[in-house]
Amino acid sequence: MILGISKEPQFDNRVSILPELIEQIKKLNLQVIFENGAGERAYADDGMYVAAGAEAVSKEDLYKKADLILRINPPSDEEIQHLREGQTIISFLHPLVNPALTEKLAAKKVTGLSFEMVPRTTRAQTMDVLSSQATIAGYKSILLAASNLPKFFPMLTTAAGSIPPAKVLILGAGVAGLMAIATARRLGGVVEAFDTRPAVKEEVKSLGAKFVEVEGAADASKAGGYAVEQTEEYKQRQAELIQKHAIASDVIVTTAQIPGRKAPLLITKDTVDKMKKGSLIVDMASSTGGNCEVTKDNEMINYNGVTVIGNSNLPSTMPYDASKMFGKNILSLLKILIKDGNIDVNFNDDIIKGMCVTHNGENYLKK
Repeated sequence: MILGISKEPQFDNRVSILPELIEQIKKLNLQVIFENGAGERAYADDGMYVAAGAEAVSKEDLYKKADLILRINPPSDEEIQHLREGQTIISFLHPLVNPALTEKLAAKKVTGLSFEMVPRTTRAQTMDVLSSQATIAGYKSILLAASNLPKFFPMLTTAAGSIPPAKVLILGAGVAGLMAIATARRLGGVVEAFDTRPAVKEEVKSLGAKFVEVEGAADASKAGGYAVEQTEEYKQRQAELIQKHAIASDVIVTTAQIPGRKAPLLITKDTVDKMKKGSLIVDMASSTGGNCEVTKDNEMINYNGVTVIGNSNLPSTMPYDASKMFGKNILSLLKILIKDGNIDVNFNDDIIKGMCVTHNGENYLKK
């Protein structure tokens, strides 16, 4: 059976598999081919893949020959046209926000496994690409903030006087938020964090940050690390408390998202109007509408003296390690998906069942 590594769109520098994993993949009785230039932007040239035992092919040949195609981003309409019945594609397919893509894969009788549907269970942790990529996003969000903030992060005592530390507010203490907290603390910032889940309070405090808590949150323990919809009364108390802390902050990093829904609004235009000149917001939920009302996706704007950066693609800015982590997640998945060199879509396996959105012409989101 042939596994194909597809080249990502121009906006994404990552690749699903680096050459260092080819040997382990071949041990699963798989032949590996890759699209010309697939790893170039992740600092892995074609020669490295060939030396590892993979074969370079054109995009057309990859879709023609491969039985299993690995991608990070969803296939384009043109790429879907190249797919054939019986093939399997593993990618971020965004089935909850792009059901039309799922329908197209079902019509092609292609098996589609979607990365964001990996269940948040202990067994699935090694396959959880959302968590691995969120780790990078949280780290880079703080570096991005530090490089654009007109202030130091740490407290400094100099001959020119003392410099107070930057005050950092992290909204959302999932994987990305916790990494942002840890990175901001390492840089010397004074950090506060808000999350609707009281269960993360101890994790936040263990990293040296203060936990900002609003009483009466809806239970999010079964939401797989995401936010959940809250009552209007809770949202009102939340907005008041967040505004109070936001106004006093130099840096705000927002990470809150709800699967299949618009990102919750946490920073209103009124709050931004009241923030200090020179302060900064990094909105990692910009691709789903943003947690900040004035965010523009993939843009850095100046709004009344406040820098607002909308970026949901931060893992792509650190493509080598992002690809390395992504590939290891995939390898773990392949070890349960591949049996005797063939794909085994086993619906008795909770991970495969959770990820499978199309199979044998059926759309499993409708089941």
